[in-house]
Amino acid sequence: MVTESPQRTDPTVDVPEPLFADAAAEARWRGRFTAARISVPDWARDATARSVYSSNASGTWEVYAWDRDADAHRQVTDRPNGTRGATVSVDGADIWWFDDTDGDEFGTWVREPFVAGGRRSSQGSTPIGELDPGNNATAEPAVAGAARGYPAGLDLGRTTTAIGWSTDDGSTLAVAVGDAALRTVYEHTEDAGIGGLSRDETLLAISHSEHGDSRHPAIRVLRVEDGSAVADLYDGEGKGLDPIEFAPVAGDSRLLVGHERRGRDEVLIWDPVTGTETEVDIDLPGDISAGFYPDASALLVAHTRAGRTTLHRYDLVSGELRDLPTAAGSVGGADVRPDGSIEYGWSSAEQPSSVRVLRPDGTDEVLLTPPGDRPAPSVRLDDAWVPGPGGDVHALYARPEGTSGPVPTLFMIHGGPQAADEDRYSAVRAVWLDAGFAVVHVNYRGSSGYGSVWRDAIEGRPGTTELEDVAVVQAWAVESGLADPAACVLEGWSWGGYLTLLGLGVQPQRWAVGCAGVPVADYIAAYSDEMEPLRAFDRSLFGGSPTDVPEVYRTASPLTYLDEVSAPVLVLAGENDPRCPIRQIDNYLDGLAERGKEYAMIRYDAGHGSLVVAETLRHTAAEIAFVRRALGLSLPITEDG
Repeated sequence: MVTESPQRTDPTVDVPEPLFADAAAEARWRGRFTAARISVPDWARDATARSVYSSNASGTWEVYAWDRDADAHRQVTDRPNGTRGATVSVDGADIWWFDDTDGDEFGTWVREPFVAGGRRSSQGSTPIGELDPGNNATAEPAVAGAARGYPAGLDLGRTTTAIGWSTDDGSTLAVAVGDAALRTVYEHTEDAGIGGLSRDETLLAISHSEHGDSRHPAIRVLRVEDGSAVADLYDGEGKGLDPIEFAPVAGDSRLLVGHERRGRDEVLIWDPVTGTETEVDIDLPGDISAGFYPDASALLVAHTRAGRTTLHRYDLVSGELRDLPTAAGSVGGADVRPDGSIEYGWSSAEQPSSVRVLRPDGTDEVLLTPPGDRPAPSVRLDDAWVPGPGGDVHALYARPEGTSGPVPTLFMIHGGPQAADEDRYSAVRAVWLDAGFAVVHVNYRGSSGYGSVWRDAIEGRPGTTELEDVAVVQAWAVESGLADPAACVLEGWSWGGYLTLLGLGVQPQRWAVGCAGVPVADYIAAYSDEMEPLRAFDRSLFGGSPTDVPEVYRTASPLTYLDEVSAPVLVLAGENDPRCPIRQIDNYLDGLAERGKEYAMIRYDAGHGSLVVAETLRHTAAEIAFVRRALGLSLPITEDG
């Protein structure tokens, strides 16, 4: 149930119907949001014809099953606020999905038969066709004895399940072998997670931060039989390790590990049994991630640089690196099938996302076509490298088609902060461009993809560091003639929402209006109420808890700068958000109301963002309506702006 703070009555946003005066423009922007999309399928290891994926085809992101042999798709889950997180058992018999409450991310894994949970349909896989509604009645707890908590990893073997969860007390990792009871193999007050089982299910890799820094975790490999330690891998302060996967061959104890020993994301192969390490030397300039080919003879490499991704095959025997033919843009979710074909997701700023397959003969084609109309294309993103206090800041930007000279400009700030804006399709960006705004993305210090030093530069001084980079890009946008200095808008969600509120207080002269989705607004209250894994993250980022370093938290908190806020601000927040809890947002809004500041608030009954398409559409329309009114621009939007 959506509630309202008892201390005040929040102004809301009147969204016009239609948002655009032109019927074709109205249909185009709504169609970009309502068009069905799908994720890259995850298939059963021993029954590769059985796959699961996520789709918004029902209007809410839910879990779907795909029987490739029968060429049949069906909707598995059907929950009011959607479902995130699903996989399929090794034998393909069961689908596992994470059962939380209204998006609060606190719950447990449940499972149901692959062939149950809804009516089967017989439409072809390309296109999918209409998908039948799901039925959650057949789902049951997946692992007896597993406590409810925030998910901390899951890996399924033929006879072994490795599962993790976290609560306010810390992290618990456990295994269940065959019909034996679930057995805890690791507990700690600091953050930890399941890394993966070896193919013979004798070894379990875990990620942990016993050293007190969850941003730079270490690895331990345990024996499944008794939970005893086989070996540890720790690169020291400020250098994290990520257990990616064991070699997918029985009896092979090699573990693929992500590392940052040379100041960027790379991979190595570590055998915890023999103690041997082999760093994989790939001569590409950006960050590297990878996964094994099915026979463990090669790696599928994803190379990310300046917001674009390329795929490569690296032969582990010869060291040969071969480029794989994918179009310019962003690639996500790539994996290799047993026949050598690569299934992956792709999009660019201009072209909507698609699930594609790159076959061994070099053929690259669409694998799955969602039902209904495809979303309309948008415009390309251009690059800017702007000198900043910590080095050149990479920005991506787009101008509304047919415009020249300075225009109202939206600075769309990404979340994370360990994330990055990329050359990928965005329905949100597209509608802002249609509404007459240039859009600028800033990959500030703290972003991933630009090396370890860039990512970690915000440690000990979060928030204000990122805003220094946002400021130099905003100045560049004005000086270059792109942005109207009187109509610069700061907008973002999650960490981007936090930076929006902080920027409105720290840099009030730069911003005419702000929109902050699911933000941190009062950092001390947020720390008290947020999920424990995020408390661990904050301790690593800030250098301790609010008790340890109170001045760092005070300086980083938007609540500190309420008196300086001069721009109108729209805040959007979920009632069940465990990451940016609602109480600390109410504290900030109470402060705005007490000071007579201009603001509006949208509260919705979900968690850290909504999985309901109509809700996302509503949020976007509200932001545009709020901003245009604040800037004195007309509604509904006409062709001449």
